[in-house]
Amino acid sequence: MDSIIVRGNGPLSGQIPIAGAKNACLTLMPATLLSEDPLTLTNAPRLSDIKTMTELLGSLGAEVSSLQDGKVLAMSSHDLDNHVADYDIVRKMRASNLVLGPMLARLGQAVVSLPGGCAIGARPMDLHIHGLEALGAEIELKDGYLHAKAPSGGLKGAEITLAFASVGATENILMAATLAKGTTVLHNAAREPEIVDLAKCLRAMGAQIEGDGTSRIEIQGVDRLHGATHEVVTDRIELGTYMLAPAICGGEVECLGGRIELVGSFCEKLDEAGISVEETARGLKVSRKNGRVKAVDVTTEPFPGFPTDLQAQMMALMCTAEGTSVLEEKIFENRFMHAPELTRMGANIEVHGGTATVHGVERLKGAPVMATDLRASVSLILAAMAAEGETIVNRVYHLDRGYERVEEKLGALGAHIERVKA
Repeated sequence: MDSIIVRGNGPLSGQIPIAGAKNACLTLMPATLLSEDPLTLTNAPRLSDIKTMTELLGSLGAEVSSLQDGKVLAMSSHDLDNHVADYDIVRKMRASNLVLGPMLARLGQAVVSLPGGCAIGARPMDLHIHGLEALGAEIELKDGYLHAKAPSGGLKGAEITLAFASVGATENILMAATLAKGTTVLHNAAREPEIVDLAKCLRAMGAQIEGDGTSRIEIQGVDRLHGATHEVVTDRIELGTYMLAPAICGGEVECLGGRIELVGSFCEKLDEAGISVEETARGLKVSRKNGRVKAVDVTTEPFPGFPTDLQAQMMALMCTAEGTSVLEEKIFENRFMHAPELTRMGANIEVHGGTATVHGVERLKGAPVMATDLRASVSLILAAMAAEGETIVNRVYHLDRGYERVEEKLGALGAHIERVKA
């Protein structure tokens, strides 16, 4: 397995381009299953998870071509010949479950393995199942696979209320409802920008959707969807991650393509900590104000609250902040696995259940550490960039699932970072 070696070396300076959103692209790709016509995605990120989704769609009979060095995905599902999403592919990535709704809506049947992905909690499928059953689907769990069938007349619109504003369940139900007969109203829907981006793409394909970005989404089913070309929204998690680089190391960095509305609650916490964020013509400019960063408390919440996917990176910032901060994780269990690794670098962190208390120290020190999941891996890199000496981050295959060419991007800002091939 590859490792990344980081040597702490002071302030950063320059510009960093922010890629298209991983979580949006992984949702948009299964939308091709809803139509016989081509769907083209531009501004696609170049990540291992995108390759996994490409493999999954290919196994179902869809055609996916990667163009322009991976930044354009040209897809066609005119000749689907399989409705089984196999465990060997699905286990690699949680987002694989998003083929369930589209296949059920268009083909009337789907067999999908229960998904895998990072070890950050169970993240069950019950909300997906509840919503699709409300549309008339019959779903049975057998041998680790969800066996789903639509009624003979197809899915039918319904009033659905989610017990929790699940992003994945909202996406699966939204896609399925576009081809259901009648009107579907989804209450307590997730409001994330990735949901809005999916709805925008589906509308370009002919879907009738209103209310995306709010907790109530209304979908009027149509007989068929057609092809479209859609630009993937900016990755707000990559954006927030790279905004934290100058916050931790000092200096000034412009994040190209960044927009305040994607990271509003996150920016509020940066301001509270003493980090300056300014809008520019091309993105967001981030710089650290004089002195040490101030400790701030963080509670993860569904959008527009503080993102769970930025919690690990924020903890890295708080490790050297002035004072004590409390980070409360309310979205996923098991999401403080980076804390022991940061402690190896000299951080003072106490974890009790879903709460981590971070007592800021003057400086972290380099050490061998191990990445446990996607966001944990990049949090260790951020911490290492401001630590004394050399840090070796092991098991960075997690990193490649969500960050493209991280060494190049951070290296261009002046960071001393290199990948060592296994």
